[in-house]
Amino acid sequence: MTSAELDAARSGDKEAFAALVAPLHRELHLHCYRITGSVDDADDVMQDVLLAAWEGLPGFAGRSSLRTWLYRIATTRSLNARRDRGRRPRPALLAPFEPPAPSDRFDQPQLQPYPDALVNQLDPATQVVARESIELAVVMALQRMPPRQAAVLMLCDVLGFGVGEAAEMLSIGPTAAKGLLQRARSARPAPVPVDRGEGHRDLARKFADAFSRDDVDAVLELLTDQCWLAMPPASECYVEREAVGNFLRASAAGRPGGSYALAAVTAGGRPAFVCYLQGRARGLLVIEPSQDGRKIASIMRFLDDGLHRHFGMPDSLT
Repeated sequence: MTSAELDAARSGDKEAFAALVAPLHRELHLHCYRITGSVDDADDVMQDVLLAAWEGLPGFAGRSSLRTWLYRIATTRSLNARRDRGRRPRPALLAPFEPPAPSDRFDQPQLQPYPDALVNQLDPATQVVARESIELAVVMALQRMPPRQAAVLMLCDVLGFGVGEAAEMLSIGPTAAKGLLQRARSARPAPVPVDRGEGHRDLARKFADAFSRDDVDAVLELLTDQCWLAMPPASECYVEREAVGNFLRASAAGRPGGSYALAAVTAGGRPAFVCYLQGRARGLLVIEPSQDGRKIASIMRFLDDGLHRHFGMPDSLT
């Protein structure tokens, strides 16, 4: 960024403004995702961030860097979106078959996985930290934290801002920010290392083959005893192999349209598959390998039929 570019953007030059924010767009989008837990919400928040930055740029005094200023806007808008989302009731989802009684409840209907392909657009030094912070287990933990607690954790431990800078972004005192950070650190799960070698890929291939054939017994052979299945935005959750198997059998028997075809992608560093039913995209599957990489610890079946577009996948398979 040069002073000439900044002056031009302040005077209303849209091309100069676009050049200013373009290098930061992807990392800001990722920040919005971490706080909201939703790629769709991150898209919407980024539109608000860019509009607020465009309108506020003439008043940008330069007391902080442009990056810090934009992160303050992104953090505020993300927290607002997260707060407003809690006020909107979500419609109940009706399965096209009679599912068995769930063994637990899943409390994050807004949750969506983040495409690895978008992380690949960051510079290599940023990618390593970014991948750890978009693992679904980490994002789920962030959604269960008080919003400002999650925000200060991301600002300090992921993005490298000081506690004082984070406090200013959140309009709170440094002491309060330090307390939020300490509590957030104690609640944040450690990233789970996953073998990305041939064993990892082989497990994903075996799962895709068994699932696409509705071979429930073969799927169950790949699961840990304590494996669980959740289906955001639905609230049902099935815990342990028997409960997961009961659901998969009911789904296979009652699903109109036959079996799914799976197209492999990667989400949050984990194997994922866009589901196609009768050639049309019908949501996304993400599997979480166990720590030793030999079994599957969880299955997340995202029921949003538009989610595939974030992964650059077509609406239909010919």
